[in-house]
Order: sequence, then C-alpha cells, then structure tokens
Amino acid sequence: MLKFTEEHEWLRQDGDEVIVGITEHATQQLGDLVFVELPEEGATVAKGDEVVTIESVKAASDITAPLDGQITEVNSAIVENPALVNEDPMENGWFFKMTLAEPSELEGLMDEDAYRDYIA
Repeated sequence: MLKFTEEHEWLRQDGDEVIVGITEHATQQLGDLVFVELPEEGATVAKGDEVVTIESVKAASDITAPLDGQITEVNSAIVENPALVNEDPMENGWFFKMTLAEPSELEGLMDEDAYRDYIA
C-alpha cells in the first residue's frame, strides 16, 4: 500500500515500519541530486520536522517527517550515490524507514489516484 503527502513524499508499509522516499514528480522538479544528508537512526521525529537535507543542481531543500515516529533505518547507499534517488525514486532511492507513533494516521494520506490528481 502506497500513500503520498502534499510534500511529494511516498510511504510504503513494510510490516511495523514505513519506508519513506520522494516521488518521481519531486525528482523531476529538483533535477539531479548531488548531496543527501540523512537523519540519525533512532531519532524521534514529529510530523513536519526537517529530517533530510538534499541538494540538487537546481536547489537545496529539506524533506520533512511525514508523520510522528522514530527513524529505524537510513539508506546510506543514497549518501554515497545521490543519483540513485533520481534513477529509482520509488525503490532503491528511498530515504529512511520509521515506526509510526500512530499507524492509523497513514489512512489520512493520499492514495495513488489522489496524488495523481494533486500533481495534475
């Protein structure tokens, strides 16, 4: 099950965790990524907290926590090779995994059809 935020993040449920990344639409807007700074594993975050810093050839921006929870794992491969996010944003280009403080909040996010309408 994929869910989306208005900030162009996607969330995929994976057991008790969610995997978080940015959408293909977001990578097209940003251009080629040249730098990624990820949060600390184990960090507790609140929805809206800036947790990831990315720089592209066009701009620097922050990725915020989509929901309240705890960071459980980060994708160090994208720190070594930020281009992975552009090449495969929905699979190998994920940013972090987190456990949600309130898993039911996932239901409040957009599904794929609603996201497509949102970016149209």
